[in-house]
Amino acid sequence: MKSSPPPGDASRGDGAGQRHKLWGGRFKAGPAAALTAVNRSIEVDFRLWPYDIWGSQGWAEALASAGVLTAEESSTIRIGLEGVAKRFEAGELPIDSDEDVHTMIDRLLHEEIGDVASKLHTGRSRNDQVATATRLWIIGSIDSIETELRALQAVMLRHAESLTDAVMPAYTHLQRAQPVSAAHWMLSHFWPLQRDYDRIMFASIAASSLPLGSGAIAGSAYRVPREELRERLGFLRLSDNSIDAVGDRDFIADMLYAISMLGMHLSRLAEDMILFGSSEFGFLRFGDAFTTGSSMMPQKRNPDVMEIARGFGARSLGALTTLLATLKGLPSGYNKDLQDDKRILFDAVDGVLLVLPAVAGALAECAFQVDVMERAVSSGMMATDLADYLVGKGVSFRDAHGAVGSLVRAAEEAECELDELPPERFKGAHAMFGADAREWLDARASIARRDVAGGTGPNAVRKQIEAARAVLEEKPEP
Repeated sequence: MKSSPPPGDASRGDGAGQRHKLWGGRFKAGPAAALTAVNRSIEVDFRLWPYDIWGSQGWAEALASAGVLTAEESSTIRIGLEGVAKRFEAGELPIDSDEDVHTMIDRLLHEEIGDVASKLHTGRSRNDQVATATRLWIIGSIDSIETELRALQAVMLRHAESLTDAVMPAYTHLQRAQPVSAAHWMLSHFWPLQRDYDRIMFASIAASSLPLGSGAIAGSAYRVPREELRERLGFLRLSDNSIDAVGDRDFIADMLYAISMLGMHLSRLAEDMILFGSSEFGFLRFGDAFTTGSSMMPQKRNPDVMEIARGFGARSLGALTTLLATLKGLPSGYNKDLQDDKRILFDAVDGVLLVLPAVAGALAECAFQVDVMERAVSSGMMATDLADYLVGKGVSFRDAHGAVGSLVRAAEEAECELDELPPERFKGAHAMFGADAREWLDARASIARRDVAGGTGPNAVRKQIEAARAVLEEKPEP
């Protein structure tokens, strides 16, 4: 399907095409060329055609139930819309008179079945029509995002399973803090994506409210069975208020919020990967398939995918703020400012569907340098463990913190590691330090001590991995 088809031959905009404009009877003259240009949205909303046709077929049935159409007319329209769909699938392009995809479908339907097509728009406005098609489009896009998101999580889980015995520094303020299992670090990016998954699923639920039947603003004058229409189109519920239904774009904001949060989390993952893949860290090596070279420097390997993902975080945030800034100043009901909602939405969804598989591919071919990661762990990172040692001897944590702080300062002044200080220096810092204090400066022992739920200890990490595996094996509800 082409999302931005070029306009057709201008000569085709006259005659039959012009007669199918959905408005204009009260005007003496046609619109100015500049208005037509700025008002035309088909380059953006063209991709809504499957959902608009689907909704229109449902509307034809609803009109028959309301006694507006005969059963034969309803059937003719539904079959005609199937013919229109086949023309789209075959590559049908708009002509200049097609203001939007709804106008184009109306024109093509008239070509397929004649004047009976004019009855389809009875009791319906483009306001509730486009809101319905957009909601259906969002619901339809969820599966693709879910698939790519789960694929990235699966890559993370595979790395975590292979890194359970690897030790690395964890950072606060980008300063070495405490040793952790490398699997624990990898899973720290898995769980934010799980929250993103939940938000995206919520966005699908938020979109599943049927506005069709709301008309332009006051509801339809025909007693269409909206509950039957809801069931036919697969919505979870009906909109409660026609004024709200045609002006509501909360569901798009929900989708953009979910994508912007996902973009932010991808950006944070990308930042870690970029840093850890640099020569200064050397914790991982990027592969060939998802990196690029320099046009000048032969030695370069650039993590372009991760940098693009980091940039997408800003772009997705911009989409959300653009929509919210648009919505905040609108009066109730439909306003043409909302024409741009789909441009923002489509760009955000297209972007995340490009970025997710690229990040998954780049991460999948990364090789973690376990030895380098472990060498980056220094004894000074176990300063908290030394304080915990004193606490175990009955010392208050405040006093223990001060005693260990003096040892850290002494190591800095001596330009040595904490475990290189002489035993008497430990005893001088606090009388409760014994000969076994140095044993608390071992990184793996430090990790093992933090075996609380959600911690970096071996059992806790194993349970995290089991929980992550269960999440990926869980089947979403239909």
